[in-house]
Amino acid sequence: MAIPSSVLAAGWIPFVVIIVLVLLFSTIYIKYFMSKRDSTISSTVSAIVALSVILLTTALIPVDVFLVSYMKDSKGHFKDWANDSETRQSIENSVAYGYYTLYGLVTFCLFILLPFMYFFYEEKDEDTSNKSRCCSALKYTVVFVIIVGVLLLIGAFVPTKNAPNPNATDYQKIEALFKDLTTNDGEDALSFVISIISLLGMCALITYTAYGMSALPMGLIKGRKGAKTEKMTVQAERSSAQARIQSLKDKYSGRSMSSRRRNNLSDMEESERLMERKENHLAANERSILQRCLVVLRPFEVVFGIFFFLITLLIFVSLLLTNIDKAIHSLGYKFGYALPHRTLPNPVDMVLVFCQKVFPLDYIMFSLLVVYLVFCSMSGVRNIGIWFFWLKMYKIRPRRTRPQGILMLCMILMFVMSAINIIIYELTPQYSSFGSQRYTVQSNSTSDGKLEICSTDAHNSSCVISRMALLLTRFFYKMWFFGAAYYWTTWVFLGIMLIGFLVAFIKKRKSAIDGEVDEDDFDDSDDEMIQP
Repeated sequence: MAIPSSVLAAGWIPFVVIIVLVLLFSTIYIKYFMSKRDSTISSTVSAIVALSVILLTTALIPVDVFLVSYMKDSKGHFKDWANDSETRQSIENSVAYGYYTLYGLVTFCLFILLPFMYFFYEEKDEDTSNKSRCCSALKYTVVFVIIVGVLLLIGAFVPTKNAPNPNATDYQKIEALFKDLTTNDGEDALSFVISIISLLGMCALITYTAYGMSALPMGLIKGRKGAKTEKMTVQAERSSAQARIQSLKDKYSGRSMSSRRRNNLSDMEESERLMERKENHLAANERSILQRCLVVLRPFEVVFGIFFFLITLLIFVSLLLTNIDKAIHSLGYKFGYALPHRTLPNPVDMVLVFCQKVFPLDYIMFSLLVVYLVFCSMSGVRNIGIWFFWLKMYKIRPRRTRPQGILMLCMILMFVMSAINIIIYELTPQYSSFGSQRYTVQSNSTSDGKLEICSTDAHNSSCVISRMALLLTRFFYKMWFFGAAYYWTTWVFLGIMLIGFLVAFIKKRKSAIDGEVDEDDFDDSDDEMIQP
């Protein structure tokens, strides 16, 4: 029987809507942070495309879950159109091709598009032609092409574990994952590259998202300093600085200064100019009608901060319970810590499985969860900045971020989102694997049998596992190192979340003009921010 058009429409139309929303969000976000002075069409479009592609990889997950869940009815039986295994396989293949296409684009953006655009802009000069810039950018991009080429070759030809012995006890627990273990070299190569990207993303997730999940709610709860009070403080500091500068000039009036004194005077004058700019911005902020409205809405900001903190706490508890469950009931590191079925209660997972029964409530809840994790990651990047070891490269500020900083931001977010896809699987093991599927177990007490929640304990003909869970768990078995690494880095992520909460709790309130004034800005760039 052919797949009903209503099934395809219900599964893919929300995804099309999400595509439009993702493109709109990416455009607004990039334009919001991009510097008006230095922005170029090429870097802006590249950043929007890269950010949209990685967000769509996550948006495909609820479509994947919906399609496998919709194959069965409330009694645990396959619907008429899904009784044929070839029909089910056709749907599964279409989703798998979607994952391969999107992750192929992710690899292209990370190793070719973003590096090329970054170096293309770095070569910008009045005396340099576009042809010369392209040649220089290609020269550096070749290094990234070689890196991804080597990774693809390693993934295609490195020896991996074969399917376990069908008579083994462990095989019976995960039989559903290996009904189609045979893969081609192309799939293994792409899976290896994406696993490397996700592993690097876990490092970025630990650095930025873990702190952002505390900094975002605590920042809303604490609020910002009052513009009037802060302006008075800056005025006092500026008057004191002016007095010290004048005193030093009077002391050396008519005679030359030593080089050390001249440097001190220069630093003091630069600091005084920075205070002047802060004072101007604070004065404009104090007069702003928008800021006065935000003061009135301050109670709502606190309420949202408390609500976001509770979400962070819920995510923390759910991840902690999943990791404890894996520590006790998983198949061990040789199987990538695969969890046959959920044993401990997981609040986030339970809510999504329940919402999955009412279409498209789970899609909405899942999207809100992902959006929250994305905003936490962005909050972490804004608070910490972009560093190369001990050197701070770029600050992410509204309408003041250089194109190179935007491209680096997108690269970091692509790594982070790749890791978030893994974290979502850790956070919602039942939902991400089987959705709300159930199957019938024959029982002596009842003629109709007993309904059970689908898990890998079920026979592979009774339940259909999502493509995401199949690809991840199967690859974790073939290369157990990645599954073990994700498991242990999740523990590190939880630990950093606790440390980040303590830092965010102790940290002082932000300035009323946070991100608007910096010592690296041009003096005339204030015209972009201060409105008369």
